[in-house]
Amino acid sequence: MKATSNNKNEMNFLSAHKKRHPEKINNADSRVLRKPSWLKVRAPTSAGFFETKQIIKDNHVFTVCEEASCPNIGSCWSKKHATFMIMGEICTRACAFCNVTTGKPVELDLFEPARVANAVLRLGLKHVVITSVDRDDLEDGGANHFSKTVSLIHMKCPGTSVEILTPDFLRANNDALRVVLDSKPDVFNHNLETVPRLYQEVRPGSRYYASLKLLDRVKELEPGTFTKSGLMVGLGEQHKEILQVMDDLRTANVDFLTIGQYLQPTKKHYPIDRFFSLEEFEKLKRIAYGKGFLMVSSSPFTRSSFHADEDYQKLLENQKVKTLTEIADR
Repeated sequence: MKATSNNKNEMNFLSAHKKRHPEKINNADSRVLRKPSWLKVRAPTSAGFFETKQIIKDNHVFTVCEEASCPNIGSCWSKKHATFMIMGEICTRACAFCNVTTGKPVELDLFEPARVANAVLRLGLKHVVITSVDRDDLEDGGANHFSKTVSLIHMKCPGTSVEILTPDFLRANNDALRVVLDSKPDVFNHNLETVPRLYQEVRPGSRYYASLKLLDRVKELEPGTFTKSGLMVGLGEQHKEILQVMDDLRTANVDFLTIGQYLQPTKKHYPIDRFFSLEEFEKLKRIAYGKGFLMVSSSPFTRSSFHADEDYQKLLENQKVKTLTEIADR
């Protein structure tokens, strides 16, 4: 009996999914909600997009834009903005929301930091975001690799500010955070992603309070470094839980909060509970500013690195205004 085209498509999907997410292959298919009009994007066609794609290909580097299926890839790459993902393309964690490949990683590529720095130079970036997969297989969690990458960017592109989006270093040695901070990143970002109640289902390999402590520790070690964290909404969290996360982050002196809509990569991933309206995102932004964050980005398309260059400039301006206000109030 011949397989129908629908059966073939299903088999191809399952085969590809097994390679990227073997831990999710047996998950029951969840209902994928239809996206509202404000969440639909056009396929990228600009010359800038394809130029960025070529530079990334030429330098043999990975981007979270591609690996995590980011909806903003067309917008960002058309402006020659990209978020580099270091330490390979295979993650040791299996978060229920993430589309990055899960599995056993290969050895670190010692030349990757230099290639990333070269790509940053070729793209002419004034602000760059460096993120990574989780590497629980490494004693330092990849801290030294992060440090080398940031240091080489500073060396090769002295006018470029560097923002890092790190793992939690939960299973790394005690020196990991200090090693990363010694490379002098301008912004240290670590995403909480969701509310504590949902961690076991959404981020089973992570711990909410360990992530919170990491951000708090950054401020203890380097008070002048901006800290940043992000939250996805639409996973089934309650409004009061979102507000509690905001309070927790302010207790840790986090400067910058991002809030964006969770988008389900496939029917095997964690299901979307609902889509937040544009008005709800604006309301969350007002509340967050009221709680004392220096900078807040809250919209359906907000991701950690979306408009990161522009937001960094706003962050600097807001810090200046805050400092002048504090001086005037003395």
